[in-house]
Amino acid sequence: MTWQQVETLFTETRLKKGDYFIKEGQLATQFAFVQSGVIRGFYRDQQGTEYNKHFFVSPSIAGGYTSLITGKPNQIIQQALTDCELLQANYQSFTAMYDTYPDLERVGRRFAERYFVEKERKEIEIVLLDAENRYRLFQEQYPGLEQQISQYHIASYLGITPTQLSRIRKKWAQS
Repeated sequence: MTWQQVETLFTETRLKKGDYFIKEGQLATQFAFVQSGVIRGFYRDQQGTEYNKHFFVSPSIAGGYTSLITGKPNQIIQQALTDCELLQANYQSFTAMYDTYPDLERVGRRFAERYFVEKERKEIEIVLLDAENRYRLFQEQYPGLEQQISQYHIASYLGITPTQLSRIRKKWAQS
């Protein structure tokens, strides 16, 4: 019964490569299940340098979480790196159903917990692991993604330059 009610909130939408799901400074109102494609979450410093923070691939949920929860402008930009198919819903409409459908609130909590664990894992990796080990973990966590997105985006996610990533790949190819 819960899914029948929740299903009415979602609309199938598409993003073309390069389209934005949410931009910096926007107030987030929507979130989406990524059915196919790749969306990157990134921020840009005052000099215009971009830092990839996260990749949203199926099955995952994209959205300006902090903005959705706080009602403040979004800081993490989300842009399609490939053509994407999404199931999109209004966040307030979704959370308004929590009181009526406690199992839905449980699902929301589990997604939030999963997101927190992933965020903490990434923070620890950046500090404690060298570039080669971060790259190895990237390949395990995102199998096949390397063939879909540019080396620049992978290097940015790993916190290294494309040249450093190229050297690691060359070294591995020679071993």
